[in-house]
Amino acid sequence: MITIALPKGSLEAQTLQLFKEADLEVRRTDRDYNPLIADERIGKIKILRPQEIPTYVEKGYFDIGISGLDWVNETNSDVIEVANLSYSKTGEGNVKIVIAVHRDEPIENVSQIRPNSRVTTEYPELTKKFFENLKIPVQLFHSYGASEAKVPDLMDVVVDLTETGTTLRKNGLKIIGQIMESHTVICANKTSWADPVKRREIEEIRTLLFGVIEARNKVLLTMNVPSSSMERIVATLPAMKKPTVSQLHGIDYYSIQTVVPKNMVNKLIPRLKACGAEDILEIPITKIVP
Repeated sequence: MITIALPKGSLEAQTLQLFKEADLEVRRTDRDYNPLIADERIGKIKILRPQEIPTYVEKGYFDIGISGLDWVNETNSDVIEVANLSYSKTGEGNVKIVIAVHRDEPIENVSQIRPNSRVTTEYPELTKKFFENLKIPVQLFHSYGASEAKVPDLMDVVVDLTETGTTLRKNGLKIIGQIMESHTVICANKTSWADPVKRREIEEIRTLLFGVIEARNKVLLTMNVPSSSMERIVATLPAMKKPTVSQLHGIDYYSIQTVVPKNMVNKLIPRLKACGAEDILEIPITKIVP
């Protein structure tokens, strides 16, 4: 039985949705920070700030945790990265830790930052190492939120996490560099990962979560096809692998099943119909386990 730390805040909604779709729904109790998952492989669960989770996992307070790679690196936590979940607070994709200054600054890259500039960030350790490597002395100020609002009145430079850069631009800032790209990770305690029983349970949970991620934005198409149209229709399908084909009983028709990207369906179905496909069904997929 494994213990899990789940992230509170910006990653919370996406993480809880992922677990729900994996049939590992996190059920709240009267004590909000001690939820339950009805699965015999999972024991204690805590919902904590993602900044804290890598450290707690390293120390063995939890077998696994979900946090950002940025916080694993910021806290210098010695953990095993079990999986890259590739989602952020708003959906799929990675995020970046970037360096930005006010748009009126005559600075186009980080090497032009003036010595002793005031830098605000929620990532003091990563920022310190970054500027030390550049050999640019700066004044670091640990930020506790709304970092972009502090430039230029209070600070000269901001080091912040962004998905698209929109919030920074809205606040009159421009991005001049990047420290790292981050993604959501499952991190594991090294001792837990070395335990054969716990490792198997961790890998089984990972398989269920990955199955959901793999299935997102894909659908199952099934259709009946006359034999005369078979080759033309198979050539039209953008299948993950070769489509499944079976002959229908008593008539010169075949049934075809295949998985396709959801964003192609609206154009694909009319093409299949024009090629001779009949009885086309589009079916949602909850998990794909390769």
